[in-house]
Amino acid sequence: MNKAELIDALAEQTDGLTKLQLGAVVGALIETVQDELAKGGNVQLLGFGTFATGQRTARTGRDPRTGQPLQIPAATTVKFTAGKTFKARVNPDQSKGKSKGKAKKK
Repeated sequence: MNKAELIDALAEQTDGLTKLQLGAVVGALIETVQDELAKGGNVQLLGFGTFATGQRTARTGRDPRTGQPLQIPAATTVKFTAGKTFKARVNPDQSKGKSKGKAKKK
C-alpha cells in the first residue's frame, strides 16, 4: 500500500472527510514523526507501536566488486517496534493459548 492507497482506504472509513483533507492529515503525521525523530525523540502510539532512533557505529566493510576494505561511517538509524495489539492482529494464531512467563518443568 502506498500513500495514495492509504488515503483512499481512510476515505472509505471516514465520513465527511475529503481525500484532500486526509492527504493533509497523513502528510502532517509523517512530517511530525520525522521532525520528532530528527530531534532525537521517539513517537509512541499505543496499540500501534513506537518509532525511535538508534546508533550504528562506524565499521570497516568490503567492496563486493573489488574486495577492498572501505570505511562505513557511523549513522543514526530509524527503528519501529510494533506494539502488542499490532503484533496480535498480524499474528492471530500466535496470541492464542500463550501464557506469560516460563513453562514449568516436570
